[in-house]
Amino acid sequence: MIHIHKAALLAVLTTTLLTPAAVAVPGAANAQTTTVSRLNPQLTLEEIGPDVPREPTTEIKVAGSLVNAGTETLTGLRIQMRYAQQPFTQRAEMDAYLDGQGLQPGAWRDQRYIQAPITPSGKMPWEFTFTPQLLGFPRFGVYPIMIEVLDSFGQQVATRRTVVTYMPRGTRVTRTKLSMVLPIVDQPRRSDDATFADESLPAAMAAGKRLGDLLKIAQDTASAKGLTWVVDPALLDDARAMGKPHTLRVKDQTQRRPANAEAATWLDDLRTALADHPVVATPYADPDVTALAHNGVDDIAGSGIEAARTVARETLGRDVITNVNWPVGGMVDYDALDLLATSGVDTVLLNVLNLPPVPPPATTPDASATLESVNGTVTALVADAALSETVGADTSAPGAALANRQRFIAETAMISAEPVAGARTVIAVPHRRWDPDPKYVTDLVETAASLPWLAPATLDTVKRGKSAATRRADLTYTADDRRRELGKQYMTSVRKVGARADLTSAITSASDVDVFGLAMLRLASSAWRGKTDAAAPYVQQVGAAVDSRIAKVAITGTEQSRLRTLAGTNGDVPISVRNELEGPGSQVMVRLRVTSDQPNLLKIEPYEADSEPILIQGGQNRIIPVQMTATASGQTTVTVQLTTADGRKYGVPVELTVRTTGYTGIALVIVGAALAVMLAAVVLRVLRRRRGRRAAASPAPGTGRAPEPAATES
Repeated sequence: MIHIHKAALLAVLTTTLLTPAAVAVPGAANAQTTTVSRLNPQLTLEEIGPDVPREPTTEIKVAGSLVNAGTETLTGLRIQMRYAQQPFTQRAEMDAYLDGQGLQPGAWRDQRYIQAPITPSGKMPWEFTFTPQLLGFPRFGVYPIMIEVLDSFGQQVATRRTVVTYMPRGTRVTRTKLSMVLPIVDQPRRSDDATFADESLPAAMAAGKRLGDLLKIAQDTASAKGLTWVVDPALLDDARAMGKPHTLRVKDQTQRRPANAEAATWLDDLRTALADHPVVATPYADPDVTALAHNGVDDIAGSGIEAARTVARETLGRDVITNVNWPVGGMVDYDALDLLATSGVDTVLLNVLNLPPVPPPATTPDASATLESVNGTVTALVADAALSETVGADTSAPGAALANRQRFIAETAMISAEPVAGARTVIAVPHRRWDPDPKYVTDLVETAASLPWLAPATLDTVKRGKSAATRRADLTYTADDRRRELGKQYMTSVRKVGARADLTSAITSASDVDVFGLAMLRLASSAWRGKTDAAAPYVQQVGAAVDSRIAKVAITGTEQSRLRTLAGTNGDVPISVRNELEGPGSQVMVRLRVTSDQPNLLKIEPYEADSEPILIQGGQNRIIPVQMTATASGQTTVTVQLTTADGRKYGVPVELTVRTTGYTGIALVIVGAALAVMLAAVVLRVLRRRRGRRAAASPAPGTGRAPEPAATES
């Protein structure tokens, strides 16, 4: 029967999968069509129950309102319910009906005239009650129900399509395993590890906001069965960092901020809420893996998975699943699949558009399939499109939550009613940055647990490779999918920053320290798809932080102090290297590359290829003697470049001026001349002695006697 009452206006349901259309019968006069459009009657659905009638005599209630959304008073209208006595035979048939296509139900009952006029912005409730026995429902299945409004000419001017699922007690079906996968994924909030680019995170975590609503869902479903959460550890890391004193950089100004209690509380509450559920971790910061593979930045994928494992364990206090990857939109190609497989991933969660069954099957296939990668077989878990859509539906419009909930019940019933052998698993996963209504999702989780044809199952319990009998097409990745990736221009800027950042890791003596590894993952986050302008400041800040760190390990000296003197033809010229780094990872190992601009004037002993790296502690200087040989006096320029152990240039080169004097040669000449003079004096003295002795030995003239001995020289 039908009951009609007067009531206040409800807001109009405008955007759901079950949105009805105001239909004018083809061939009606233009004036009539204009009148209908001006009147604009609309139907809203507000109640259907129970969810699953089990007895033929169970009373079923379908109720809502007729709303006058036009500018003219509604009069002379009739309202009735139409239905079919046979259930849908295929999901595609039901989906077409609910989307406003396909045949309308033929049977009708309880047509009533609406006697009272409905003024603009007015509404009038309607209600139909019936039993499965009264409508002649014969068996388990999903049955179409349509409410329609007719004008005085019998034309259909408004409709509302819905369904009723009937399961007589004693019906035996194989329960379908349902795995609900719910994401908690956001966008990066920091540039480098020490610096936040904004302070919007606590606001997003507040009650009624997106991250606050996700926490509430996790809390309200903490004891539910069959849930698997996908979490980006970078979000947890940001919450942890903001929950302590931190640095904020806005408009080139760095400010110190105190610990934020809201961020710390959100993280603590989430840790508790997820304690009893399996958690799949995205690679740190949820990088756009296909963009990495297509733009030559694929070396950070493996580090993202390892970082996710470490950070998630630190923030959640437990191990998480990292061998399962959910690519952006569930879409991946073989380049990205190979990259994931070589990074330790053996299971991917995909969109059915990425791996469609061929030909389109009459029944719902099992979620599990297999793919071949360069690293062997990878399991593909394919999400069900309709179920994923209902879980992640926008339910902000009036009646949208009820309509999507009814569709979820109907879709799962249709799957279980299909004539297949054995149990199947289906997966429902909303889009990764969904903004859900906590009440709707919590009710849906509770409903799924109560349906007699479903068995909730977590993702880690899904049997791998079960649907080998279901033939699927090859991975389907279109040009449109490629265009949605992070673009080449943006990824080029990321790659350039990454090349400089890699230098800082190359000279760090601690092999497990990668100062900018997490920052590079944040720059490659899938959150920047379609928003690279918003990501540009992050790239600039990370680039500036990299350049600042590089500059802290350098050749010392000012323009005035870059003069060196080589006294002699060869010797050691001292070169000073400073290391101003502090904290973990401050100890570095570098090499020197020294080259002369005039090798014919100044030769330099090679100081790189075979030498040991130079170890410099943080906050210290190191004097390096470099052997040089001068072939002549003069002045020349020497270029000194720090390098990594594998020969890559580190920082900017420094030019030193070396002056060669030749002092050693001059000194030899002087010493030689002095020795010659001394030798000449000695020879002269010896000659004088000999002459004196000969003169004393000769007789004095005329005496014949020898002279008296001369006095001896003292």
